[in-house]
Amino acid sequence: MRYDIEPPLLLPGRVVLVPGRGEFFVRYQQHADLQAPTVLLLHGWTASSDLNFFTTYEELSRYATVIGIDHRGHGRGLRPDVDFTLEDCADDAASVCAALGISSVVAVGYSMGGTIAMLLARRYPELVSGLVLQATAMEWRGTSRERVRFHISRAFGPITRRFIRPSTVRFLFARRVPRRHRLRRHLGWMLSEWRRNDPWHMAQAGRAIAKFDARPFVGTLGIPVSVVLTMRDQLVAPRKQRELAEATRAHVVPLDGDHFVNVGHPDEFSAATLRAVRLVMPVRAADPAAR
Repeated sequence: MRYDIEPPLLLPGRVVLVPGRGEFFVRYQQHADLQAPTVLLLHGWTASSDLNFFTTYEELSRYATVIGIDHRGHGRGLRPDVDFTLEDCADDAASVCAALGISSVVAVGYSMGGTIAMLLARRYPELVSGLVLQATAMEWRGTSRERVRFHISRAFGPITRRFIRPSTVRFLFARRVPRRHRLRRHLGWMLSEWRRNDPWHMAQAGRAIAKFDARPFVGTLGIPVSVVLTMRDQLVAPRKQRELAEATRAHVVPLDGDHFVNVGHPDEFSAATLRAVRLVMPVRAADPAAR
């Protein structure tokens, strides 16, 4: 079965040259009010900014300047011949902000993007004024079951991504977006966007996630945090998300959905994201302009 490749409403795209790092394709929508806050979107593993956040672009851009970046090896991101590290992704994001003249952001990180957001706040405290952490955790292999899963992923992940058939990917996506779903007309576009990813970098990113552990520092960041807790998540256990919220003294925004709620329930995801962003905005920015 073929699907129309109809793209959804996306933010304007541009290429940002960062000397010493390379050319970054970013989504960038400047708000008409120059005093409006800036939201920096950091997507999850095997996604892209568009694939992860297209369902909330329009809502966020009503209240803030929005920047979306594709991480290394993902989407239109860099393809450097070096090992993937989450720290490099955080440095990339900070460099893009500097190139755009942005000095303060609310960093929104989904899943792997949440780990990058935490590192960004730690490495660039002058840049990050607030954090929104979605469907993510402080660490990813704290139990024996999680360690086994990551070992299996490391062993078979590259092989699976190298030889998986397009029909298999279509089937998996179609389960998330059934026939009467309002995003069904974008299914072909979503498949095409997912296939932009580089298999080698995906395997490298999986290893980096498995090694990540923010427990030693996440409670000391000293900035407002909100956690969008995906209550039926089977990839990032809700228990781990609650532990993150407790460690960061975060506002919790519960969201009734699984790890793919951004496309499964796009309206609810968009509303939860905006609410979480507003909870960590500076008071001047959030009231009354964001109401």
